[in-house]
Amino acid sequence: MKSLKALLLGSASVAMLSLPAVAQDDPFADFVPVTDAMLQNPDPADWLMWRGSLNHWGYSPLDQINTSNVGQLQVAWSRAMGPGLQEGTPLVHDGIMFVPHPNDVVQALDATTGDLLWEYRRALPEEGLPSLIITRNVAIWENLIVFNSKDNYLVALDATTGQLVWETQVRDETNWGISTSGPIIANGKAISGRSCAQQDGPGGYDSCFLTAHDLTTGEELWRFYTIPTDGAPGDETWGDVPNDVRHHIGSWITPSFDPELNLVYFGTSVTSPYSKFYFADPENLDNEFLYQTSTLAIDADTGELVWYQQHIRDQWDLDHPFERILVDTVVAPNADEVRWINPNVTPGEERRVVTGIPGKTGLFYSIDRETGEFLWARETVFQNVVTDIDPATGRATMNVDLIPTAVGEQLFVCPSAGGGKDWPMGAYSPLTNAIYYPLQQLCMDSLVTDTDIGLGPIVFAPDETNVGTVRGISVETGEELWLFENRAGVTSLTTTGGGLVFGGDLNRRFWAFDQVTGEILWEHIMPAQVGGFTASYEVDGVQYIAVQIGSMLLSGAYLGLTPELRPGDGGNAVVVFALPQD
Repeated sequence: MKSLKALLLGSASVAMLSLPAVAQDDPFADFVPVTDAMLQNPDPADWLMWRGSLNHWGYSPLDQINTSNVGQLQVAWSRAMGPGLQEGTPLVHDGIMFVPHPNDVVQALDATTGDLLWEYRRALPEEGLPSLIITRNVAIWENLIVFNSKDNYLVALDATTGQLVWETQVRDETNWGISTSGPIIANGKAISGRSCAQQDGPGGYDSCFLTAHDLTTGEELWRFYTIPTDGAPGDETWGDVPNDVRHHIGSWITPSFDPELNLVYFGTSVTSPYSKFYFADPENLDNEFLYQTSTLAIDADTGELVWYQQHIRDQWDLDHPFERILVDTVVAPNADEVRWINPNVTPGEERRVVTGIPGKTGLFYSIDRETGEFLWARETVFQNVVTDIDPATGRATMNVDLIPTAVGEQLFVCPSAGGGKDWPMGAYSPLTNAIYYPLQQLCMDSLVTDTDIGLGPIVFAPDETNVGTVRGISVETGEELWLFENRAGVTSLTTTGGGLVFGGDLNRRFWAFDQVTGEILWEHIMPAQVGGFTASYEVDGVQYIAVQIGSMLLSGAYLGLTPELRPGDGGNAVVVFALPQD
């Protein structure tokens, strides 16, 4: 790690604009450092992390805006942002909004007006960076804003000035990778995963890892490798595949954290190549290739694996790194709708669960988050890759007719590599004990090439003519509560204490749904695609709804199926709504 003195005197990696403030008008004069206790019990007026809380609910308890008055919402302010793929989330604390831009730019704004308070702009190398430049979120702790940079550093800024406090190199230049999401904060540690080396990139198994860093110094505390090698637990699941052929099991979405259990919950992606016959015996269906497409429960202090559950054994780029939602709930799955139920589940028993849709298959899972015990699972969108799940263990049986064995095979795979479920996030509401999910009804006609399976073209799922769908699913029973179908692809959702679900689509529509009925109570046509995340916060007694808009990574794939929709590209901005003020 570079010394603070060296950074302040001579670093060429940073260009930073800091706007001075008159003392009596200083918006940071009353800034309160954000403690771990505050993160574990957030003030409803703030939006302190990616999904609002460590359990990834995507829920704001604020209820000033509710089902009876949401129709009056109007734009309070908006502000243009820098170019790039837009999948960002604003944070809000003490009336200050911290906005991540796609290209390692962070701004602090007045959360009531959008006026610029400071800006940090990282000077990235001109060569050697991946083409995928996305920043989904930053984190806040004490007086630091923390994020994963595109040049393989963990960076900490002073939240009141934007000045660089420290930076730690997480990967060297030979370990190719992408950090599209920021860390979660777990008792003074910044914990995150990342994507890692693909088949044709430098590095390999040794570039696929999770890390924890001390937030006071930036020092790395532990590192967990998601591809086991050299006799490590799980090494045998790769059979005789040499270490240097093991590639690309990333964890590129921010994990969730249970402070009582002291566990962080990661999801993982797939191998490269996707299809295993390129490096292993396709007839051996016992190889699990850990820890691909799995949920990992990791001790936050030590980095040790406490338990894991593998959801599928992938062949088609059906990643499973998405949000793990933590809920304490009665477990009583309805056998009329839930296909797979553990026979050891006692209906009506309360459990601590990690739940939701972790991967592109669209399968909804409920798992005991303390022990890793499989509880139940159900389908949502059409899928044809999982034929069965062992209800006692959660182990999936894969469709052998879709497992590639030779170059030239053509396969109709559902969902597509764009989901089903992808990175657009679902949201939980304690008002209904339900999770609301943005899903896509898509499949792909794939061709097995001499290097990997060709992922496409993307087509509609059988009997479908709409790309997007939003589904409300009970965490207790697994029942589908309501269904909304939409011509365009739908994006991330957020719930509120006012009984609302906020979310949008790639055709510039931004909605408020009724959590109970799924009825659209309010709609606003945005100037650009709704590619980012929604946050809710309060300043001086006024509740605001903020969302970052602009084109996202999957825009082209989804919009290609709806040529009559022409929302345009770019247009990045943060747009903020509020009720009329007397």
